[in-house]
Amino acid sequence: MNEPGNSLRKHRVKISALGTYVPPRLLTNADLERMVDTSNEWIMERVGIRERHIVDKGVATSDLAVEAAKRALAQRGLKPNDVDAIIVGTVTPDMFFPSTACLVQHKLGAQGIWGFDLSGACSAFIYAVQTGAQFVATGTHKRVLVIGADVMSSIIDYTDRATCVIFGDGAGAVILEPTEDDSVGLIDFIHEIDGSGGFFLHMPGGGSLNPSSHETVDQKMHYVHQDGQQVFKFAVRKQTEACLKLLERNGLKGSDVDAFIPHQANLRIINATAERLGLRPESVIVNIDRYGNTTAGTIPLAMNTAIEEGKLKKGSLVLMASVGAGFTVGAALLRWAY
Repeated sequence: MNEPGNSLRKHRVKISALGTYVPPRLLTNADLERMVDTSNEWIMERVGIRERHIVDKGVATSDLAVEAAKRALAQRGLKPNDVDAIIVGTVTPDMFFPSTACLVQHKLGAQGIWGFDLSGACSAFIYAVQTGAQFVATGTHKRVLVIGADVMSSIIDYTDRATCVIFGDGAGAVILEPTEDDSVGLIDFIHEIDGSGGFFLHMPGGGSLNPSSHETVDQKMHYVHQDGQQVFKFAVRKQTEACLKLLERNGLKGSDVDAFIPHQANLRIINATAERLGLRPESVIVNIDRYGNTTAGTIPLAMNTAIEEGKLKKGSLVLMASVGAGFTVGAALLRWAY
């Protein structure tokens, strides 16, 4: 487990702006009842989702990312060229190459900057934030644009009732900058990967192991495959462990957290984690009912929900947490900057 402690020593780093975007088209539980053998009651009981946003044909991850990025830049009053780098956390890139970051840079019209994609599945946004923060903390960059975006509908089998009810499409973007105010900014993080559980949640086709072919398409290898029970058990245990360790080594308790922003994968996972951490119920941010699991988009979308609910204010102590395919685990502490 990577445990850097308070590694951001040269410059403290803050989130200075947030922008989010979801496509307008809704896929409701009633819609799914007409597509597969499921029911609104079963979906609400098992995962807590009533609707999710789905892209129209021809709309890609880069399109959602650009919309979220534009909103973050506008909130901060910046132009695309005012950032030094773009990091896109995604597991559904527009294509293998060029990177989605390249496509976003071009669509934004930013010149002379660099960027790359980061594959961390549902932990991609947290991982990308900490990666971008290192460039700002060391003084290498003044501003980094971090985006979490996924079009999960592009890799979902809508005849598989175990997975098609869970996922939606969406994106969120933040701007990272240095701050002279020690009362706000990123504090600490814990990240971990465990590849032994990789095959409990994966997409087996399309890579170098199983290149695209008629056979891989016929066998539905280009869709998400999930062992829900194994993922659930791992997620509750590891998300709780990472958060507890992070709080303890910073001299904090669950009751100190103003906003717990977890990955929105399953309402039961969120509630189980919150209970084990001893969080105040009002501090737990939940919007899975409206968006489903948008993978890298869930945490920034939940940040926006927290702002809308008045739970994120300057100085608020924020705990973010995620578990994703890989398995990937992430947890981060910060003080909200605005």
